[in-house]
Amino acid sequence: MDILSSIIAGFGLSAPAGLNAWIPLLASGLAHRFQLFNFKLNAPFDMLADTWVLVALGILLFIEIFADKIPAIDTVNDMIHTVIRPAAGGILFAGHSGVVGSIDPTVAFILGLAAAGSVHAVKATSRPIITATTGGIGNPIVSMLEDIVAVTATVLAIVAPVVAAVMMALILLVAFYVVWRWRSRRRRRKAAEI
Repeated sequence: MDILSSIIAGFGLSAPAGLNAWIPLLASGLAHRFQLFNFKLNAPFDMLADTWVLVALGILLFIEIFADKIPAIDTVNDMIHTVIRPAAGGILFAGHSGVVGSIDPTVAFILGLAAAGSVHAVKATSRPIITATTGGIGNPIVSMLEDIVAVTATVLAIVAPVVAAVMMALILLVAFYVVWRWRSRRRRRKAAEI
């Protein structure tokens, strides 16, 4: 795997952590443990495949899935995960097979941190907008869609990393555009009221 494809694969795996930290961590640990699609994690990140870590990740995923569906609690959940999601992205990028051998582990961690952090920033910024415009009714639906995207992108990152990276980049661009448009409309309405 050359350095460019390693970087693309790292982005494809780390970006979904910005939506849900536990899905890609658990999937990566399982893929490594059962040697699915020749997926490997480099040491020390291969400890994600240890039984006790997989159980802990499963419990944390269960909590996250329910906490993220409840208005107001999802906002608190996003605040807590402001550190966790980017860190998970950094771990995934640095631990992915081929990445650590190709580039410095610190650089790999920072790239993963940036990928997951930017996705998390869009999620955390858009969730209050969704709550305000739907009265909280849209939160569980959007959260379920985020979980579906995180699962899909994670599976793609393990099976076809380049496709996952492109998918996450497109989703991120669309989300940035939607948030930008909403804020532009809001500014225009406020200007018209004055």
